[in-house]
Amino acid sequence: MTIAIKKVIIMKKLIIVFAIVITSTAFAQSKNVTASIEVDGICLMCKERIEKAAIKTKGVKSADWNVETHELKLFYDDRKTDLKTIQQHIADTGHDTHDIKATDETYNDIDMCCRYRDEQVVEDHQD
Repeated sequence: MTIAIKKVIIMKKLIIVFAIVITSTAFAQSKNVTASIEVDGICLMCKERIEKAAIKTKGVKSADWNVETHELKLFYDDRKTDLKTIQQHIADTGHDTHDIKATDETYNDIDMCCRYRDEQVVEDHQD
């Protein structure tokens, strides 16, 4: 093989490697997404607990829970976490989500005024 042919083969290999690196880099870009989930709670203490649990989840960049609508708006990196993981962290603090319910033990650990499953507590917050 001549030196010219070897140089052409090396150049082709370099171009292929370069193309693979560029493609991989393009797919590795940040995958920030927004999502909304329903989370049960009734007061500002619940809001603080729910948002804190979400934010502590690796990859979550922001979390805002609405007391009236029970909607938690999230902004997170889906390469680092997913909705199921976020919901599990929230349930681990005593708050039910649409897909994952807090254990009775965890629920019973939250403050008495935050017991959203208790109809009387919910009524008291509506007055």
